Amino acid sequence: MKFRSYLFLLAALALIPALTAAASSKSPSDLQTLKIYFENDLFRETDKYYTNAVQLTWLSKDLKRYKDDVRLPEWSIPMLKASPFSETPGSIHNVGILIGQHIYTPADIQETGLQPDDRPYAGYLFAGVALHSKTDRVLDTLEVSFGVVGSEALAEEAQNTVHELRDIPTAKGWQNQLHTEPVIRFSWQRKWRLFRETFFDTWDLDLISHAGLTLGNVRASANTGGEIRFGYHIPMDFGSDAIRPGSGASAPVIHRTAHKKHAFGCHWFFAAQIEGVGHDIFLDGNTFQDSPGVEKEKGVVDVSTGFSLNFNHYQFTYRHLYRTKQFVNQKQDHIIGSLTLTLAF
Repeated sequence: MKFRSYLFLLAALALIPALTAAASSKSPSDLQTLKIYFENDLFRETDKYYTNAVQLTWLSKDLKRYKDDVRLPEWSIPMLKASPFSETPGSIHNVGILIGQHIYTPADIQETGLQPDDRPYAGYLFAGVALHSKTDRVLDTLEVSFGVVGSEALAEEAQNTVHELRDIPTAKGWQNQLHTEPVIRFSWQRKWRLFRETFFDTWDLDLISHAGLTLGNVRASANTGGEIRFGYHIPMDFGSDAIRPGSGASAPVIHRTAHKKHAFGCHWFFAAQIEGVGHDIFLDGNTFQDSPGVEKEKGVVDVSTGFSLNFNHYQFTYRHLYRTKQFVNQKQDHIIGSLTLTLAF
């Protein structure tokens, strides 16, 4: 785990008691949501490729109109009204804010020279805004994020500080990372709840599909996939997410609690996604100047499984994700572990 990841997670966890003190008296629609994501390949005891990521996402309570959130500046309201689903009859809206960091390295982090046939070193630091619009069966998310790649993303400091603290060799090739470049990413994601069935008033089975599009100098891609869940009192949300553009978020509250006092739930899930990739700055290299890069694969498949535990306003999710090769000379497929802590307040 990277040193800055520790600080990121500890700071967020320290907020939990204050945030949840008064949450028990609120209905699910009145709850704000905080999601803390941590992803790392240490679950396979490796330190390469997509090696670490952290993200913090805040989501507002349910809104009938985006402008009902008094924290939104007046100048943003006309842009929000231009959203293709801002006035959809019967829909509920949420506003989200996200910040995060990604770290990418080649397989051999002890080599000091440029490795032209391997993934280049890269860091990505970003912040963004997400607009969510949902009905009982459909969730739409529009997201725009701004950030930087290159040394200003602080990936070298984050990785090597932890290596020094753990008394393991530091990564030696960060002088070959991508050059500094400001980046922007636009994303749209739609989720459909295709099926839900309840057995014996306690066990649930549901199927959620999704499709999305991402554009920008960070990434240009399109994806589709789905998730099946089975378990005890599954929340009426739109499933779990790894860190990816347009990830949805929902308050981790089982909506039946107001009537039947179900404080606990747990479920298993299986998910799959296929993505067509037109551009990936972390593989293709910098947009406006020469930089290290490799020949990327045009199609990538993710397959994952995991479990989720709900208790009152808390949710803990673990995902074990298998990802096919992302570039031509990649030596092996990649395994990523993903942890998400969600709390409503």
